[in-house]
Amino acid sequence: MEHIKQNFSIKDLEHLSGIKAHTIRIWEKRYNILNPERTDTNIRTYDGEDLQKLLNISFLNIHGYKISRISKMKEDEVHALVRRISASSSVENRAKNAFKLAMMNFDDRLFQKTYNDLVSKLSFRDVFYDVFIPLLEEIGLLWQTDTIKPIHEHYIIELIKQKIYINIAELKSNGEEENNDKLYVLFLPYNEIHDIGILYLNYELLNAGKNVIYVGPSLPLDNMDYLMKIHNDPVFVSYLTISPVNTDVSEFINEFQEKLCQDKPREFLLFGQRTKEIDQDGLPGNIKVQTSIKDFINSL
Repeated sequence: MEHIKQNFSIKDLEHLSGIKAHTIRIWEKRYNILNPERTDTNIRTYDGEDLQKLLNISFLNIHGYKISRISKMKEDEVHALVRRISASSSVENRAKNAFKLAMMNFDDRLFQKTYNDLVSKLSFRDVFYDVFIPLLEEIGLLWQTDTIKPIHEHYIIELIKQKIYINIAELKSNGEEENNDKLYVLFLPYNEIHDIGILYLNYELLNAGKNVIYVGPSLPLDNMDYLMKIHNDPVFVSYLTISPVNTDVSEFINEFQEKLCQDKPREFLLFGQRTKEIDQDGLPGNIKVQTSIKDFINSL
């Protein structure tokens, strides 16, 4: 971690480690676990090594080790103990901490090593649901509290997306010939660029042996005419995170009906945060709101 130094406030450490700032202060005073520098106005500042040490201490504390005992251990002893007690029940939490450290330090090697360790024990599906989704939720909170900056969030999301792409590519290279099942066309509305959810849905559909065309983010509905000249009756799928912008979701649904369902109703599956705005009682029969990717895939 020496190659990039970053400064953190005690609030940053609280958000990243889950240990209250008040507790951190007590541990510093009573057990001398951290030695922060102080600004001219006597405000504590911490570096990446402090963060890593606190994450390890938090890990041991969660697993029943008292801070009084941890504080007497040498650093290499702490690392060895963390590795030794990292049983399967704590693999996910340990991985999340490692991914957060990789994010804060833009450390590709740490990300890759942690990911490789995970997939040696878990399926990619388990890694996504049990590690990546909770990690992304925590990162969202860190961003909202200004603990991290957009560059940190973009960095880790792109690394996760790379893993989804790799697993999609593996499924396609090992896949069978196209079958006669439904064709799912995956896209995001115009101005919607948050594609990690629909990328993962692409993976799940392919893994279930379904026919999929992924046409990407920020797609105007007018463009679907070209696709429907070749594939007349696909199931359209979209994931609404922040878009449609400056309008409500019902207008997007109306636009879909007007532009893509002139000759007949076409099935349209909607996922994502913004589907909570939809009054499902008034939906046309061809529009279906999905509560989660996992439930949808299990229903196929």
